[in-house]
Amino acid sequence: MKLITFTVNGYSRIGAVVEENKVIDLNYAYQALLKSEGKYRYKEIAEAFVPAKMEAFLQGGKESMELAKRAIDFALSNGTDFIHQLVYSKGEVKIEAPLSSPGKMICVGHNYREHILEMGRELPSNPVVFAKFANTIVGPEDDIPFYPISEQLDYEAEFTFVVGKQARNVSEEEALDYVAGYTITNDVTYRDIQRRTLQWLQGKAVEGSAPMGPWLVTSDEITDPSGLEVVLTVNGEERQHSNTENLVFTVQKLVAFLSNLMTLEPGDVVLTGTPGGVGVARDPQVFLKDGDVVKIEIDKIGTLENKVALQKGE
Repeated sequence: MKLITFTVNGYSRIGAVVEENKVIDLNYAYQALLKSEGKYRYKEIAEAFVPAKMEAFLQGGKESMELAKRAIDFALSNGTDFIHQLVYSKGEVKIEAPLSSPGKMICVGHNYREHILEMGRELPSNPVVFAKFANTIVGPEDDIPFYPISEQLDYEAEFTFVVGKQARNVSEEEALDYVAGYTITNDVTYRDIQRRTLQWLQGKAVEGSAPMGPWLVTSDEITDPSGLEVVLTVNGEERQHSNTENLVFTVQKLVAFLSNLMTLEPGDVVLTGTPGGVGVARDPQVFLKDGDVVKIEIDKIGTLENKVALQKGE
């Protein structure tokens, strides 16, 4: 499934994209299915198993995923329950980032071999880990806000996975069972702010610096996260191009490593690192400017495209 969060009539809800341009409201569709089966308290049951918020939905694990598939089939056959609209065209809704408030947003630095070399460093023996926060997340139809606190706004294409069930001390062999699915994130970075201290957090945590989406592709559709092409362009010019087979620490290794440090929870987001070609490492250096269009494409997921918008007077 391609799971999304979408906004319609001022409310944000969980959905699924099917047949390229149809959006199914999963919570209302499951309500309608239960109602058609004569279930009492169908609203409460649906809220428990297929809730309208992505983070809560992921807590339901594989059971909620299977019920969502049933809801999709029902919605495609019925379309409405005479109270709520179940099916929209993509043009009728605004697609948001798939998750808006993950409990943890973990980023991995120096994880593509060519990026490590371009930055003049040796391959790490352990993952380099830092954090972003929920305030950084914007959606696939939002602009990247460029605050005039820096002139060094940089891009970073990131293959991203989302945790699907509680994970603690998980082995590499079992790791993929704990992944709900995959999405794309742009780890937008204010480089001079990042580098003014030894810790990177300042330059990584600026408001709106994590465009994410366009959806979460569930792990039953991407059973092997290696071998996926990753391409980033700015105004149509290719800046980054690699493949997830070049990751130093694979998804499996990262789940095992991180779950040894902390308990991973459903909805936690992990950005797996960026390929070579970032603006700060180019000669001459090149940074994003107002009006630039940044597009990231990853095999089997799709395209995340955002425009840079200077925030004047802030």
